[in-house]
Amino acid sequence: MSPDSPFSDAEHEVKRYEFEVAGRNAGRRLDSYLAARFPEYSRTFIQEMIRAGLVTVNGRTVRPAYAPSIGDQVDARIPERPRDEAPPQDIPLDIIYEDRWIVAVNKPPNMVVHPSRGHQTGTLVNALAHHFEHLSEVSGPLRAGIVHRLDRDTSGVILVVKDDRVHEEIARQFEQRNVQKEYLAVCEGRLELDSDLIDLPIGRHRRNRLKMAIGGLKARTAQTVYEVAERPGNFSVVRCFPRTGRTHQIRVHLHALRHPIVADALYGRRGRLYESDLTGREHQPDEAPLISRQALHARRLTIEHPVRGGRLTFEAPAPEDIRRLLDALREHGAYS
Repeated sequence: MSPDSPFSDAEHEVKRYEFEVAGRNAGRRLDSYLAARFPEYSRTFIQEMIRAGLVTVNGRTVRPAYAPSIGDQVDARIPERPRDEAPPQDIPLDIIYEDRWIVAVNKPPNMVVHPSRGHQTGTLVNALAHHFEHLSEVSGPLRAGIVHRLDRDTSGVILVVKDDRVHEEIARQFEQRNVQKEYLAVCEGRLELDSDLIDLPIGRHRRNRLKMAIGGLKARTAQTVYEVAERPGNFSVVRCFPRTGRTHQIRVHLHALRHPIVADALYGRRGRLYESDLTGREHQPDEAPLISRQALHARRLTIEHPVRGGRLTFEAPAPEDIRRLLDALREHGAYS
């Protein structure tokens, strides 16, 4: 299976079906055949499975339009469908703020926000279901309390809502861009300008389903203001203020400037950074990375309190891996 497959994280959570094509189905498109055999899945989902290599015919990967013959052996590995609700899990939460209506959480890196294919447990929603008796259900039971999201490997402030009416008010603030967001990012290279507005539309990448791209499919307006806080060596520490909320927006915008975020495996040069990369010494097999996820942290979030009124700002300090990275950059400067 390709590493770019949308099912790559779910490979261990599949059911395997092996069967022989009967005469009545010979010559029928494979995607149509499987959609009829597994009616609980959409034809689009089946097509994605086939393209991801989860379906083979006689041991070979094929296209969704492939027409099998009588006696062909089909091997289909189908990801399990997510549960209708997220089971509670006793996962610790770093709560920044809480009242009767809202909760602000400092999300750690490597935590998915809500259940999806391949991530049905261990998510923020699973943890929230354990810690709170009531959460808003406007976004459905698998996204209880969730009004916005962060990427799995992006840490920092995320807002959770307890009440449906309050959820709608907070969602309106996001939609009308009345929410102020500040991110801390560490980038490869030295940004030339001290500050600027990046105004480049973002859409789905035309070939890689996991990525977004400038001017991609169904591109929409995307704006990010940035300010350079410091330039340690051959890196830049940047404060980012997204005016819009497109998927992967800051990561894609900085990549477009040719200054991708450090350790961004999807858009950058590499998926981790070692101290030996900074000093020029030989890398040792047992050397621990300074950081092994994109160096991006949701530092501040400011909203209008949906009930009491007045501006309310939540702030999360930089996590240990980003602090460790910054200390090493300041100590060693440019890398070889």
